[in-house]
Amino acid sequence: MKNSRMEMEQLSYRNDKEAGLSIDVAVIGGGISGLYAGYRLLSGTYGGDSQPPESIHIFEGDDRIGGRLQSIELPDMNVTGELGGMHYDTSHQITATLIEDIFQLDHTPFPSGDPAEYTYYLRGQHFKGSDWIDAQKRGERLDVPYNLRETDKGFRFDQLLHKIVYHVLMADPWFVANYGDRIEKVNDYEYAFRLTASQWDDINVNWTYHQEGSPFYGMKVRDIGFWNLIKDQAGQEGYAFIADTEGYYSNTMNWNAAVAVSYMIGSDGEGTYRTMTSGYDQIAYSLAKDFTDSQGAQLWTGNRLETFTKATDSPRRYRLTFYNTEEQAYWTVDADSIILAMPKRSLELLDRNSYFFQSDAAPMLNQNIDTVFSIPSFKLLMGFTYPWWKEDHGIEEGKASTDLPMSQCYYFGTDPSNNHSLLLASYNDLSTVPYWNALIQYEGEQESAGAASPDRTGASSYSAAAEKDRGLLVKEPHTLPGEKAPKHVVDEARSQLSEVHGNHVPEPYTARIKDWSRAPYGGGYHNWRTGVAMEAVMPFMRHPLPHEAIHIVGDAYSGKQGWIEGAFCETEKMLQESYHLQWPTWLSTSYYLGF
Repeated sequence: MKNSRMEMEQLSYRNDKEAGLSIDVAVIGGGISGLYAGYRLLSGTYGGDSQPPESIHIFEGDDRIGGRLQSIELPDMNVTGELGGMHYDTSHQITATLIEDIFQLDHTPFPSGDPAEYTYYLRGQHFKGSDWIDAQKRGERLDVPYNLRETDKGFRFDQLLHKIVYHVLMADPWFVANYGDRIEKVNDYEYAFRLTASQWDDINVNWTYHQEGSPFYGMKVRDIGFWNLIKDQAGQEGYAFIADTEGYYSNTMNWNAAVAVSYMIGSDGEGTYRTMTSGYDQIAYSLAKDFTDSQGAQLWTGNRLETFTKATDSPRRYRLTFYNTEEQAYWTVDADSIILAMPKRSLELLDRNSYFFQSDAAPMLNQNIDTVFSIPSFKLLMGFTYPWWKEDHGIEEGKASTDLPMSQCYYFGTDPSNNHSLLLASYNDLSTVPYWNALIQYEGEQESAGAASPDRTGASSYSAAAEKDRGLLVKEPHTLPGEKAPKHVVDEARSQLSEVHGNHVPEPYTARIKDWSRAPYGGGYHNWRTGVAMEAVMPFMRHPLPHEAIHIVGDAYSGKQGWIEGAFCETEKMLQESYHLQWPTWLSTSYYLGF
């Protein structure tokens, strides 16, 4: 296993510019989809008479790679934290194979813990996940501070969601005729679903809502919002109970209900969660290392794509204009094909007056770009001198969820050499992110007189006086990922943590924050809008203009949004369709890549 952490200095890359650069393929974006595209184009086998490209360059606008994967080692702690993506499911075959077999990265079970031991703090009351099950075994119905319908009382939030989905599925004659034998009611509170990813996609297209007396009767389920559906089945209090307890508000927001159901209880989650000891972003660095060590490859950082046009005075098809942040100057690159490995917001930041966005297909392109929501996401990591959750509460690992603005926290590892311990103190998305945004903006105004100044990595450098005022016990290097957490943000998070756990939470010695809603990301992940025909949108985005060699890939327009597997699947399908790469020998031929 490979245990050492790989950083940018271990890669061969350039952050300057080169006049007259002419290449076969320009990949825009050094996130997972862009890196995978480069890796496969140089290592894959091509079918038929197709010739592999000789020169493939990846251009990243930031000075780092990995996109929305960003691992961090906090000061004085040999435990890796995650500001972005945290784990993978072993049922995600591309991700698991790359990590465990091809690159042989040191992986470990993700500290998910036992859901029966999860802490829930809802409307001022404390619960454990086992409280519902214990009451059910006694033939009782656990009382919760929500005015649930009589038939919904006693269900844990996930059981209630499964009950809703079961009844909506079984109310549809088409589903019963085609897949009715794939789900069952196990007992009064438990339901079983045995449907594959491809079957869920079929359901997405055909599922109809059959709730008598409902305003949504007869509509396709994918035309209904998930909030709409849950409220229609369980009332607003039932919806609030599920949303507050689930932990991720983006999962229960008003997005495409058919996709939401397959995401929440579908084929994902059939395996087990794992992560990498040296950080989840090591999959990005491993892809980059393999790519940059190959002939014909070049990785560029600090070069942001501004626009591209058809090249009229070059043997290449396209001319791309980049802004180089190091020299603060524009330069151009000629290429025969372009892969835009970019999330929704990054696409929106491109020059909208370029021919790509003004072509005959532009109305459809712009419409399809907007078929997904960008979901705000915010993380606050804290380092403590001891694992107070373990010593004071007996909590080994897992998480807590609450309706407070902190939303949820995850208990991570402890450094055996000094007992310093890591807590993901707040993991927010959607509706709770503005609560923290306002506090962070206030901090910036207070320190605008010179206490803090942003460096080009997005981190902040603080004076010694500001460091002392913030109450931190160690001086953090300004090169750490993310940003330093303002003291009042830390104090507010501690106050909420104390309320959730029922006693005083000690002060951390270090803390970092990451707000993924900022440009160029626009959000931590994406959800499909209602009414979207994914079976049409996904192939369209992979090749928007039929007569052009321009492609869009990434997890945003995938069947596994928020997972790097979604980025891998969409990129793999595009490479096979447009570059004629053959199916990878290391991937099961029965593995479903999606629409």
